Amino acid sequence: MKDTHLKIVKRAVMEVEDGMNVNLGIGIPTLVANEIPTDFNVLLQSENGLLGIGPYPLEGMEDPDLINAGKETVTTVPGASFFDSAESFAMIRGGHIDLAILGGMEVSEQGDLANWMIPGKMVKGMGGAMDLVNGAKKVIVIMEHVNKHGESKIKKECTLPLTGKQVVQRLITDLAVFDFTPNGMLLIEIQEGASLEEVKEKTEAPFIISPDLISAQ
Repeated sequence: MKDTHLKIVKRAVMEVEDGMNVNLGIGIPTLVANEIPTDFNVLLQSENGLLGIGPYPLEGMEDPDLINAGKETVTTVPGASFFDSAESFAMIRGGHIDLAILGGMEVSEQGDLANWMIPGKMVKGMGGAMDLVNGAKKVIVIMEHVNKHGESKIKKECTLPLTGKQVVQRLITDLAVFDFTPNGMLLIEIQEGASLEEVKEKTEAPFIISPDLISAQ
């Protein structure tokens, strides 16, 4: 795991509470499974029909029949259950997922999310993100603050096709944590190793600084 990803994941796992049903999106979010405290009674759900995902398997212990929505091999916890995609999406659309932790390509100052395709690139489909951003009780997006070209992924307006409008409640990056409020995007935390000046420089969208700003410096 990259250091930047580890920083994001460790902060994201703080959002997981004992007793929750949680959906982890493809990419960085899947890494959260390995960091959830072992004494927590948390059920991880996957759109392809699995409730009760465990940590990634050890090398040599992979079962090719046990995969998550990202086609990665996983393990199960005691009491896990398997079902078809229709049942899985009924859970999501029925409001039974307490928390969805999703990846993002872009997030706007209004909490719009773009995370399912880049025009011109081949995609297999939109996946379950469009359902999750509308069906989960809380939506948190975790992603790197800038793209591989050094450009901010936190935009005034998303330039990529939207997954949902005004659906993100909290954004966690390798530099900062933002909440989305009726008054605008609110900076509530600065990650370890980052500074307010760096966050300002690398965030295209305007934001408000919380009077209770937490800095991990």
